[in-house]
Formats: sequence, C-alpha cells, structure tokens
Amino acid sequence: MDLGDRAHVPIISFSATSPSVLSRTQYFVQTALSDDTQVGAIAAIVESFLWREVVIINEDTDYGNGVIPYLSNALKDIARISYRSIIPLLVSDDFIEKELYKMMTMQTRVFVVHMSHFLGTRLFLKAKEIGMLSEGYV
Repeated sequence: MDLGDRAHVPIISFSATSPSVLSRTQYFVQTALSDDTQVGAIAAIVESFLWREVVIINEDTDYGNGVIPYLSNALKDIARISYRSIIPLLVSDDFIEKELYKMMTMQTRVFVVHMSHFLGTRLFLKAKEIGMLSEGYV
C-alpha cells in the first residue's frame, strides 16, 4: 500500500480482508470479501453444530487482530468465547506447544483459528503432534 501511495498507482489486493486497510490510502483496492462478511459463515457453522463455547486463536498482527471484533459480534448470541489465544508472529515452537497444552486443559474443544499460512501451518503441525487433531477436537 505504501508503494502505491508514494507512486500514485493503484494496488489491487486479492487477499486483504480487513476493512481497516481501506482508510489508509486512496490507492488501495480490496477485492476479497471483508472480514465482517466472512465471519457470518463461521458463526453459521458454529450455530449449525450447536457448539456453545469456542476458543479463538489468532496471530498478533493487524491481519490476525482485525477480524476479532467482527467475529466476537457474530458469535455473541450463538456461543461463548471461553478463551482467546493471541500468538505472536515471531514465536518459538515451544511457545506454541505450551499454549496448545494450556488449551487442552480447558473444557472447550472447538477452536476458531485466524492466522497467516506460515504461522497456521506451524500451529496445526504442533496440534497434530500433541493429539489435538484427533476425535473430540474441532
């Protein structure tokens, strides 16, 4: 976005979803559905399976944090958010493992994960390694 702003040329994004990026520059064009539209689908899934509690896991970036207000609002009448795990972008596997073990001790077994491919891959590989991708976890 900064390059487009300095050069006065449009930057077209097919992946940026946060509504907050729109106000930053007049040269940014968002083509993906925004977070506030996408969370409706997540809430509908939670509701259809009658899940009453969820844990939100997101990365600590504008991308990861930007969806949280919309997700919280979409889930407010459907399910209780029992815990929110905020994972730093530059984090050790040991930190991820400790956070996952902490979540294993909780009663909630439904997790909504919102993070980049890079961090999400690490999280899910560690979750698989410790048994959180088995029956009983969603």
